[in-house]
Parts: sequence; structure tokens; C-alpha cells
Amino acid sequence: MGKRPGLLYEAQQRLDSLMALGQSRAHAKARARLLGTYHWPFSDGKIHAYTTRTTYQNIVMRFLCWCRATYGTKRLHEIDQRADALVSAYLQLHVQEGYSPWTLSTTRSALRLFFGSPTLASEVELPARHREAIRRSRTPFLHQKQPRYMAAEAWQDLLAFLGATGLRRHEARALRVGQIERLPDGQVVLAHIHGKGGKIRQVPVLPGQETTVLRLVEGRRSEEKVFPRLPKHLDIHAYRRQYAQALYQSLSGRPLPPPQGRLPLGILDEEAVLVVSRALGHNRRDVVLTSYLR
Repeated sequence: MGKRPGLLYEAQQRLDSLMALGQSRAHAKARARLLGTYHWPFSDGKIHAYTTRTTYQNIVMRFLCWCRATYGTKRLHEIDQRADALVSAYLQLHVQEGYSPWTLSTTRSALRLFFGSPTLASEVELPARHREAIRRSRTPFLHQKQPRYMAAEAWQDLLAFLGATGLRRHEARALRVGQIERLPDGQVVLAHIHGKGGKIRQVPVLPGQETTVLRLVEGRRSEEKVFPRLPKHLDIHAYRRQYAQALYQSLSGRPLPPPQGRLPLGILDEEAVLVVSRALGHNRRDVVLTSYLR
């Protein structure tokens, strides 16, 4: 009889079985709506993107290591039998230690998917997520230190480019010269951008910044990467937020919505919010309003 797989290897095999790369989560949502089984938050019990796999796997492995260290459980089936109690204890410990509401929510979502139970640890009351508690990219970011390997001009070009396009880190890293296109109407766009979950979108360059972007690729081969290297500690999300706000104001001609309190009726340009959400690759109004425009 061969050696039995270890706890973490068993978990990795289960995560492999949950992968659904190339399958559309949007189609799964649409099917659930037709069947009348759709509810918020929605999950089809599958992982549709490598980034989600990486995040969820890290969470699952930390949880299993905690179970092994705390209770001596060495087999996955032993944890399956006590999953609700163990996950509840793990989350409660994290609540007491002051983990952020967003981290706690992601942790529970990952473990619910891994154990195949949408109601796992429901009795644990997680702290509410309030927009005012968001700290990411809410502080000044212009003090960021220039990397030694980048010339001052290249560094400034990179910051200007990020502010003009709002790309995510992995999107900017993968961008090729040939993806930057000028349309017949003069608009400059970044074509075939592969975002989260394999979604492909077209990103409009911020009006007035077309020359800034085109100058970076003038005379270069289409297969070249626009930026061969990106600084590891650069707060790229801050530039996405800057881009989103500038694009919204350009499209709407209105000031940004107030950062505090409820939004007065009619204060938003809803069409502009939708365009910004698509440009960012979220396609969700609530995310754009919570994390970018306010």
C-alpha cells in the first residue's frame, strides 16, 4: 500500500478540482438567475482565475496549518467532519485579534468554497465593512521612492502612464506596444487588456493624456513590453484611483461625490460611473463608488 498523501497535498488536490479556468462566472450567474437560484453573494462553487486561486490557497493552507498545530488534525477528512466548528473558532480568533472586515470576509468566503458549504460559520458575526475604514490609497503617494534601476525620466513616464490608464499591476507588466491604438476619432485606447478572471476589455486613455502615452511607444516594436520592469513597492492602486476620478469628472463635468454620508439623489452621473467601472475592469457600480470615487 502506497504512502497516503499529506494534509496540505490533499488540500491542493481539492483546490485543483475546483478550478474552472475558461468558464465564465458571468454565465454561471445568468444561469442561476434563470433557474431562480441566484442570491447575493453569488458563488458557483468554482475558482475562475489564477489570482483567486492564489489568494484562496494561501488562506486554506494557513487554516489547515492552524488546525494541525492547535488540534493535531493530520487528515483532511478529520477536518471535513468538524469544518463548521473549526472555521468558526478560527474566524472568532481573527475577530478578536482585530483583523480587518475585508480580510475576515475573504477568509470565510475561501473556506466556504473549499469545504463546499455556503453557510459555514454563519454564527460568527463579522464586523461590518464601512467605507470610512478603507485605508488603501487614501494617503499621499507622491513621496514614493524612485527605484535605483530606473532613470528619473523613465520613472516619471511610468507614473504619468499609470495615471493616464489606470491599469492594474499585472496588466501594466504584460502590456505590449502593439496594444496601444489610436482610433479613427483620435481617441487612444489600450486594446485586449486581460483583467481579473480572464476578462478582456478596452481601456480609454484619459482625455488630454494621449500624447503622453503615444510618446512612450513611438518607434518601438509592437511585441515589446511597454515597461520591462515595474517597481515592487509602487502603490499602483493609488494611480488607478486617480485615473478613475479624473475620467469620471471628464465624462460627467461634475465634481466628485462627497466622501462622507449618503449620496443626495441625482448627484451622480450614472452613465459616467458605468463607463469608469468598465474601464477599470470591475463592471460594478458599488466597487467604483466605494473604492475609487469616494
